[in-house]
Amino acid sequence: MSQIYFCPLCQTPLSDETHRLICSNNHSFDKAKEGYVNLLPVQNKKSKDPGDNKDMVIARREFLARGYYDFLRAAMCQQINGLAGENTLLDVGCGEGFYTHKFNECNNVISTYGLDISKPAVKYAAKRFKDCHFSVASSSNAPFAENAFDIVTSVFSPLFDKELARLTNDKGTLIIASPGDNHLTELKALIYKEVNPHQVVDTPAGFELLNHSLHTEVVELELEALTELIKMTPFAWKFRPEHWQSLEQKVPFKVTLSFYVSKFKKVNA
Repeated sequence: MSQIYFCPLCQTPLSDETHRLICSNNHSFDKAKEGYVNLLPVQNKKSKDPGDNKDMVIARREFLARGYYDFLRAAMCQQINGLAGENTLLDVGCGEGFYTHKFNECNNVISTYGLDISKPAVKYAAKRFKDCHFSVASSSNAPFAENAFDIVTSVFSPLFDKELARLTNDKGTLIIASPGDNHLTELKALIYKEVNPHQVVDTPAGFELLNHSLHTEVVELELEALTELIKMTPFAWKFRPEHWQSLEQKVPFKVTLSFYVSKFKKVNA
């Protein structure tokens, strides 16, 4: 591993030693037994355990294992495979590595890094997918060198334009997956009086749009899969007992899965 990691405390390169990363100012970050490195300093945390909690991570892991989001992952991989060269890739908000490890299998990707603020998610990803490099870190202040990546991906993660532009090199590509117009609209209708369609993401500052594509499937889900899906989404907190009771009476329940995949090119300053 080259000096692609930067110290989150002093922004100097981190050297890779056997069991730790260390900078010239002697800031040291131990590698966990699973293989990941925690580069989220305590003073940069907004809560004790930021990001998705263990229950959310488990629900998402179990739902994704059912294969319902495989078509989105395939669409992302298709965009990656269409790029030339041998590429270093960063997956921002990598979660449990469901997308990250498949990106790493693309023929034109030579090394893959995954970043997420959730320690339980990264711990699972690193334990399972040894061919990728995972770190606990903030996507708003990513611990990587400037212009370090040929490809940066983001699947449902918060977007920080300046940081995305800083991380992507001058010929680099940004690929973003975001909710499509009617994503999960049937579930939302159970808890909201009015359901507004999602809009495609704006072009981040520092990039130009190459293309948007919309990918949609309608699936029938039994209660166990529905429960996992709801628990992995932000509106899980909105589900009250009456919503669950209503849902139980309607299974199998049809749900729209819809995603935009948007590809952008770095604009040279």
